[in-house]
Amino acid sequence: MKNIAVTGSDISSAWLNACRAMAAESPVAYHTVVRIENPLDEDPAVRAAVDEILSTAGLQSVKTVANTIFPAAVAATSSDQLELTRRYLDAMPTLRRLSPANIYGTYFGRLVSYPGPDGPVNQLDAIITRLSKETAKSGTRTGPLSAAYEAGFALPGEEGNAPPGEGRMSALHAPVRVPGQDTRVPGFPCLSHCSFQLDRTDTLHAMAHYRSQLMVERAYGNYVGLGRLLGYIAGRTGLRTGQLTVTAGYASLDQRKRLGVLLAACHPEPMTTAQPV
Repeated sequence: MKNIAVTGSDISSAWLNACRAMAAESPVAYHTVVRIENPLDEDPAVRAAVDEILSTAGLQSVKTVANTIFPAAVAATSSDQLELTRRYLDAMPTLRRLSPANIYGTYFGRLVSYPGPDGPVNQLDAIITRLSKETAKSGTRTGPLSAAYEAGFALPGEEGNAPPGEGRMSALHAPVRVPGQDTRVPGFPCLSHCSFQLDRTDTLHAMAHYRSQLMVERAYGNYVGLGRLLGYIAGRTGLRTGQLTVTAGYASLDQRKRLGVLLAACHPEPMTTAQPV
């Protein structure tokens, strides 16, 4: 099978490197790893080109996709994560009504109101609260925990959308330590979980795992949303924003004909890629 591992200095270069690696050999890859060193930065020209591809194909814009993971505008005008949660949940009925894609919810909705067995769980507040308590231990004998900050998005029984003709095996998953149950098979969510890691330089990093991912239709917007989520949590806890790593069990390079022009026009950054196995 084909697997890739790439690194980019910002969202745009990391995404371009991943797409270029897939375009060179196979439009389908398994166990992909994309590392973004500065997930709050991007190239406006690349962003505009991606939006043009999406618009031509009648797909959601980068901003719309990113907002399903983190509503930046609402966050910017909210005093803290609790006000952000309240305002977002108040708007959820409207979000569902305006877009069929949101009928089962959004990723940010799962983050702030996860359907646990004992009622909704605000994972965002729990992560920020725990990080704040842990960072207060800096300089003590024990010090803060480095990797104890998890957020689940998928419920047992859920399965992501496999691209047409690829079959369902590409999207099967077995979530671990996730409360609640779902029996609906197709559709949302493809993002399974996020984890956050705190290093000894007071820098917060994040890793997100997708069961399946469309590299053009969704990946760029996903990277933007995840980067903003990481930046928000880091900001709320007085930490620096670190690296974002996104893995996918299965990735597909969609919109290849339109994407070819963009890949040809952009010069690649140095990148590392795993060899097909």
